[in-house]
Amino acid sequence: MTDNVYNFISLAMKAGKVVSGEQGCEKAVKNRKASLVIIAEDASSNTEKKFRDACAHNGVSLCVFGEKEKLGRYLGKSMRSVIAVTDENFSGNLIKLITETKKKHGGGLIE
Repeated sequence: MTDNVYNFISLAMKAGKVVSGEQGCEKAVKNRKASLVIIAEDASSNTEKKFRDACAHNGVSLCVFGEKEKLGRYLGKSMRSVIAVTDENFSGNLIKLITETKKKHGGGLIE
C-alpha cells in the first residue's frame, strides 16, 4: 500500500507539482505555493520542527510519511527529507492515500 503513495508522489513530480529539498520547500511554504508538505519519518527533529512551525504559520497541511531514501528514489533524486506539493488536487489525493495507509499500518501523523 505504501508503494501507492510513493507512486502518486512520483506522478505529481512528473507533472511538475513537487518541490523537494529543504530550501525549495521552505520557499514554497513561505510564498504560499505549497498546499501540502510531507516530511520523511526519519528526518531530523530540527527539520521536522522547522517545517511544523512554518506550515502552522502559513496554513499548509503537513504529513509525516515514508523514508528519506525512498522519497528521493521515487523523485529520481538523492535522499529527500521533505517535499512540498504545489497542487491542491494532488495534495488532497495524497492526504487520502497517506491516511488510508496509516490506518492499515497503524499510527502516523497528519495535520
